[in-house]
Amino acid sequence: MTLSSCVIRCNPRDLEDVKKRVEEANVCDIHIVDESGYIVVTIEGENTAQEIDKLKTLQFLDGVLSADLIYSYSEEELEALREDLEVQEPVPEILEKDVPAEQIVYHGDLKKKYI
Repeated sequence: MTLSSCVIRCNPRDLEDVKKRVEEANVCDIHIVDESGYIVVTIEGENTAQEIDKLKTLQFLDGVLSADLIYSYSEEELEALREDLEVQEPVPEILEKDVPAEQIVYHGDLKKKYI
């Protein structure tokens, strides 16, 4: 599951019409409506691709000037990253030694470990 927050911006004079279109689109939950033309919503999806489709729906509604993701959270992606971290090589031994920085020669790859 993924969850994202989104800010929709419209002309303040179109706010009520845009709010109605957002509600009718049925792709998000409205949390805040600001009279200056901002609507804060959350979008949920089974995956990131589904969220992006919902965001595009909002972006193309009549009267919407912009709709941008502000924060995104994905349980599956977080778990995949955790698994990836578990299988990575340990910190190179050179980084665990107390070596003066001026004695370290960096060649763009810590695995070469030249001093």
